[in-house]
Amino acid sequence: MKKSTLIMLIIVAVIVLFGIGACSTYNGMVEKQETATTALADVQATYQRRADLIPNLAKTVQAYAKHERQTFEEVTKARASVGQIKLDASNLTPEKIKQFEAAQGQLSQALGKLMVVAERYPELKANQNFHSLQIQLEGTENRINYARQNYNEAVQKYNQDVRTFPNVIFAGMFGFNRMEKFEAAAGAEKAPELNFNE
Repeated sequence: MKKSTLIMLIIVAVIVLFGIGACSTYNGMVEKQETATTALADVQATYQRRADLIPNLAKTVQAYAKHERQTFEEVTKARASVGQIKLDASNLTPEKIKQFEAAQGQLSQALGKLMVVAERYPELKANQNFHSLQIQLEGTENRINYARQNYNEAVQKYNQDVRTFPNVIFAGMFGFNRMEKFEAAAGAEKAPELNFNE
């Protein structure tokens, strides 16, 4: 075998190995990115479930507490603001996540006020429809927490993949950027103070 043929075979082998490695790395990053974006969609769907439960809960409470108009207006306004903010996995910035979280936080606060109102009406707490909605809402809050954890884990795996060597080279070539995680809201480490005597 000639020396030039041997060199050509080595060059072709290196190119083939590089191509196989690039394909494998690219496919791995796509898989992890898809897992993360699916997890983000799950987070949004779970938050939407909560938003969908709130009108029924508010109507049930309103039937017993007609004079609590300000609370119902806050719930309606907070729910509307949540519906205006959509997260897009292709353009997920820390600012957009903070906006989304702020809107969800406002809705949580309004919902908390609604539940305080409900505490003032023993006959409402005994209502089966209210009790059922309350249980569904509790379950949804747990689902939200689980969905956020799943998303953060998927993003962590994806970010590790696109930031490690040699993947970082391919990530830059193919446009795989670091994704943002959900973080706890400021003050979340403190338990909320509820005053049932307001």
